[in-house]
Amino acid sequence: MKKLLAIGLLLISQQALAEKVTLMLDWFVNPDHGPLIVAHQQGLFKAQGLEVEITEPADPSMPPKLVAAGQYDLAVTYQPQLIRDVVEELPLTRVSTLVATPLNTVMVLKDSGINTLADLKGKKIGYPFDGGLVNATIGTMLKKNGITIDDVELVNVGWSLSASLASGKVDAIYGAYRNFEMHQLNMEGFEGKGFYLEEEGVPPYDELVVVANSNKLDKEMVRKFNRAVELATQFTVNHPDEAWALFKSYGDGQTLDTELNRRAWKDTLTRFALRPQAADPARYDNYAQFLLDNGVISKKPAVSDYILH
Repeated sequence: MKKLLAIGLLLISQQALAEKVTLMLDWFVNPDHGPLIVAHQQGLFKAQGLEVEITEPADPSMPPKLVAAGQYDLAVTYQPQLIRDVVEELPLTRVSTLVATPLNTVMVLKDSGINTLADLKGKKIGYPFDGGLVNATIGTMLKKNGITIDDVELVNVGWSLSASLASGKVDAIYGAYRNFEMHQLNMEGFEGKGFYLEEEGVPPYDELVVVANSNKLDKEMVRKFNRAVELATQFTVNHPDEAWALFKSYGDGQTLDTELNRRAWKDTLTRFALRPQAADPARYDNYAQFLLDNGVISKKPAVSDYILH
């Protein structure tokens, strides 16, 4: 009895000592967040002395702003957005990478007769949001193929990307993820073809990164967080089926267990950052220069100001 009591007190003591960390995702839980969910389900955060509370945002534009305001410890965001936020003087520091390659594409239907981006001349391209990044990215991709953004019509379709393409409302979509919308179209009876940003003149970047507040940066907490994510990523890559089982068990154990998530899981495995804390300053600087050259940002921030090193 005394031994059981001692073990119980030890567990309570360990829980009490665990550092509470609030993490807001960029969107609802999906396979892009695989290592975070696996780390949570495997108890890897707890093993590092962290109690990580994962929250989904009501508005996907808010997570980095809430971290900058000190309301959350960490948030998942996008490298292009991070650079723009830093230029706007939000106190944010990139501390980790989840997805180390672009996922975004310009997507068309395979039987549309559009074999190169030059074939989009006179066509409609749907996109999900406003902002200079759309013009900069699409404009660069089209320019590499001998036409300009003035040769196409941009149509704001909100988040109805796949539906807009499948229905013929637009001839192509920008903002479609290669690991999701391609499968979504296939499940609806259509076959998509993707044109990849990094192959069409746009510098490569990290799709998903984790940011912290620069003014309240807890490097020891970040080290522990990244160690847990690294272990979870290794497990996920080495044991994808077991990791999928852990992922789909998160929450109510049913919501994540969908055919779309199952397909996307396989396509996302090769995109996860095997060294979450590692960053390539030159790569970040190169992408920031792209944003500056295309008028998306007014000045180029020093990489050392927003990357943990």
